[in-house]
Amino acid sequence: MKVLITAALPYANGPLHFGHIAGAYLPADCYARFQRLVGNDALFICGSDEHGVAITLSAESAGRTPKEHVDHFHQLLQDFFEKMQIRFDHYSRTTWEGHVETTEQYFKDLLKNGYIEERVTDQLYSEKDGRFLADRYVQGSCPKCGFEEARGDECPKCGSSYEATDLKNPQSKVSGAPLTLRATNHWFMRFDLFKERLTKWIQTKHWKPNVVKFAQNYIDDLRPRAITRDSDWGIPVPLREAKGKVFYVWFDAPIGYISATKEWALKQEEPHAWKSYWCDPETKFVNFLGKDNIPFHAIFFPAMTMGQDEPYKIVDELPANEFYNLEGKQFSKSAGWYIDLDDFFRKFSTDQIRYCIAANAPETQDSEFSWKDFQMRCNAQLLGKYGNLANRVLVFTKNRCDSTMPPYGDLKREDERFLERVDSLVQAIYLAYSNFQLRRATQLIMELAQEGNVYFDSKKPWKASKDPQLVPDMKTTVACCLHCLQRLALVSSPIIPTAAEKLWKLLGFQSSLTAEKWEDALERGFSPNQQLPEPEMLFARVEDEVIEAELRALKERSGAFS
Repeated sequence: MKVLITAALPYANGPLHFGHIAGAYLPADCYARFQRLVGNDALFICGSDEHGVAITLSAESAGRTPKEHVDHFHQLLQDFFEKMQIRFDHYSRTTWEGHVETTEQYFKDLLKNGYIEERVTDQLYSEKDGRFLADRYVQGSCPKCGFEEARGDECPKCGSSYEATDLKNPQSKVSGAPLTLRATNHWFMRFDLFKERLTKWIQTKHWKPNVVKFAQNYIDDLRPRAITRDSDWGIPVPLREAKGKVFYVWFDAPIGYISATKEWALKQEEPHAWKSYWCDPETKFVNFLGKDNIPFHAIFFPAMTMGQDEPYKIVDELPANEFYNLEGKQFSKSAGWYIDLDDFFRKFSTDQIRYCIAANAPETQDSEFSWKDFQMRCNAQLLGKYGNLANRVLVFTKNRCDSTMPPYGDLKREDERFLERVDSLVQAIYLAYSNFQLRRATQLIMELAQEGNVYFDSKKPWKASKDPQLVPDMKTTVACCLHCLQRLALVSSPIIPTAAEKLWKLLGFQSSLTAEKWEDALERGFSPNQQLPEPEMLFARVEDEVIEAELRALKERSGAFS
């Protein structure tokens, strides 16, 4: 089966943090790793989103051109994904030339098919800045309650939503200059013409109830929406009468999934290979994102695709996660409420943070990273359950079985029950991955490790090893525990790839786990008398003083910004 996996394109206007990773990128990466592991033809695509007025303004503040600005952050994004071991098949960017052609074609099909119209509208203009300003750079008095610091599209005091042009006394958030209304022509997509098709389509989806409900409510209120803006940074609208107009970033960004796949195909020297994913109705298309991206991926992009002549895939699965916070508050660089990532990766492993985020994945409600919880999961679970089982079994195998996989021998009922329980948990983990339940997968992985620890303790092989008559039973215990560890390495590899690979090699396997297939590995198991190398520890303890220092540093950073 072909599985096309995308994660929301990160905006190249600032660094990422663990909140972003929890929302889209770690769940997508684990799912992609799992799909490859079970033998599916999985393609994992992403890239930097590099257009929009926010980038032009930030670039000005930083003394860079927009291109220099996005180049800088594109590299930062790539570096962070590499540290987090997010393994894309291709990571692109929306400033590559092939993205222009794909976006233009999307627009031309929509225009030809009657879904786009030109309109003249009044927009807020800053004489001082010499530009039209997007909603996020406008503030003024709320038209509903009069609050004087209302945002361009929403009042933080009364919660009202409105058009920026409805604000009283509007001014630029950039310069504080007053704004006036000026007529300008723009191109609007007639999303209202897709209400019926979108409604029928969304009713066929078995997504999270909150996602379906949110999307349906949005569909009910669909109106024409501007897809162009006045700017010199972005993809120009390919019409002679549209001089000085570019596409809104929200319009061209999701098209980036397709253009990125085209770039991947070119790099494979198979320029048409992208079509075997995007234009094959049998492909399963899965799009991972945070809840703030639901409208664009559950409504706007599907409608845009419904208006195309090319039979592009429309998303099949939309795992949208909630927000992931830091110690009870949103991550915020400007407020000093963040984790110094360079420092983090010097002190801790990627597997530790991948596991911690997965264990607290914000799948159905907001969740958070806390340093105490991180320490507990590292010490009590990764080290105390997973690492403890691996170390005690491998050391015992070295000392009592000459580092050799012993025969299973005559299984007693308790041995059979243990192996049945291992198989049951492996199947449950398979289903958890299949259903985007990363949090449940981590719970079951630790349950599997704990089952091994309980079995090892109950069998007391250290006692059996001293009685010649019980040595065969001791070898049975070791064989069953190594069997459990082989399964543990396999099923945990999508979440903690480095530790799982290390454990796999410590069990004497010569292949890489990334080259294995789930069913084949389960069926094959160990070779007779398979030799195991010298045991090594998989995880390090996280000490109290290290965590206390991190909490102090967080408090000091936030205090400096308050």
